[in-house]
Amino acid sequence: MSPKPLVVVGSVNADLVLPIERLPKPGETLAAASIETVPGGKGANQAAAAARAGYPTFFVGQFGRDDPNAGLLRGALLGCGVDLAHAAEVEGPCGTALILLQAGGENSIIIVGGANQAAWRLSDGVKALIAGAGAVLLQREIPEPVNVEVAKLAAAAGVPVILDAGGVEGPIDPSILPCLTLLSPNETELARLTGLPTDSEAQVQAAAEQLMAAGVRSVLVKLGADGSLLLPGPGQPPLRQAAIKAEQVVDTTGAGDCFTATYAVAVLEGKAPAEALRFASAAASICVQRKGAMPSLPARAEVDQLLAKQ
Repeated sequence: MSPKPLVVVGSVNADLVLPIERLPKPGETLAAASIETVPGGKGANQAAAAARAGYPTFFVGQFGRDDPNAGLLRGALLGCGVDLAHAAEVEGPCGTALILLQAGGENSIIIVGGANQAAWRLSDGVKALIAGAGAVLLQREIPEPVNVEVAKLAAAAGVPVILDAGGVEGPIDPSILPCLTLLSPNETELARLTGLPTDSEAQVQAAAEQLMAAGVRSVLVKLGADGSLLLPGPGQPPLRQAAIKAEQVVDTTGAGDCFTATYAVAVLEGKAPAEALRFASAAASICVQRKGAMPSLPARAEVDQLLAKQ
């Protein structure tokens, strides 16, 4: 039997990438070395990462009918092996992200929602797809009511729901929290969601426990170069995963998306949480060594090869 698919509901963007030495000061003009349009968006990145990792993956999102970049974005997702049978087209432009890529790989991002923030309607086909999924993966670059509707549909069908906290900075609708099998923020997002400090590992754990007290079943905190921390559930000890060292950090764009998606794939494949963390860490380590969000995502064979060397 084929495994039940991963269904990613979320955003797709055309990323306009400008390499710069540093961010400009107020009133200052800096020259960028180039400008490049590459496929991205948290939802599309995660769907592509899962498909590149070898897992059957559907992407449910919205492309702008009037945008010449729509063909580029569709082609990139299809090229990664993502099924777009349930993706929609709406009037207007696609989502766009302006990425200021600084020397050393750090980035600053400005997002224009476009089609991602247009009105959504979940078709009967999409609802059936969600109900029959192995898991549903969400982010926060589409309207919050859409995430709530999807999460409630999935939870009612007994389908695990994973929410990557990246995207909009506003509070999460509390009605979604009991539907979540896993919530995955980075430490900055965790601090914003809870109002608690996250400067130490003890503080990170305390903040994550607050989310679990609000109804989330487990929390996976992405800590960048410090790795990750998983609170697998009430009464279970936390699991700590060190980052797998990258030879050179070129671009961190999409690394968090890569991590969340490949963790989901590993869990769907039946890997234990500790093994799933290692798998996701290896994928993210490869991702940061390349430019671009979607173009940097590793193939399954690359991840397995890196893990074999550890």
